[in-house]
Amino acid sequence: MRVLVVYESMYGNTETVARAVASTLAAHAGVEVDLTEAGAAPTTVGSDTDLLVLGAPTHAFGLSRDSTRADAGQRGGRAGYPLVSRGIGVREWLDRVRLPETVRTATFDTKVDRPRLPGSAARSAAKRLRRAGLPRPEAVTSFYVTGQFGPLADGEADRARDWAARLSPPEGRR
Repeated sequence: MRVLVVYESMYGNTETVARAVASTLAAHAGVEVDLTEAGAAPTTVGSDTDLLVLGAPTHAFGLSRDSTRADAGQRGGRAGYPLVSRGIGVREWLDRVRLPETVRTATFDTKVDRPRLPGSAARSAAKRLRRAGLPRPEAVTSFYVTGQFGPLADGEADRARDWAARLSPPEGRR
């Protein structure tokens, strides 16, 4: 089985979750995992990729755009947080990429831990995947940060590893 994990991260929180997901999937026998930031991700995903995992921060209730990334860069720069993703985001990558019809997908996002805060980059990515003709993602979830710049809330990296373990294929699919 081959897995591609593509992430976009402003201040490193989404990258931390992506790394936890990738390392958990890689720990399973026979699973080859490629972890890449959206700006460096391939524009054609090979038919040998069985699972695509997408991760992005929630900006303005969904996937980031040029304007929200620019704003995040300015706010982060003033606060001493350099950007991790400086190029395109998951939104633009999804607009460019060619995906095999058989690829399974899962999406996650990071968002501020506030009750009833609307919006989700993971749900926005899932909708874009569906519009591209792919089946409904197997898993769509959010991981929480404690403030605008993070860090991840207590236990979220462990929860990401647990989530990734549930993405692993049944024994017969390895």
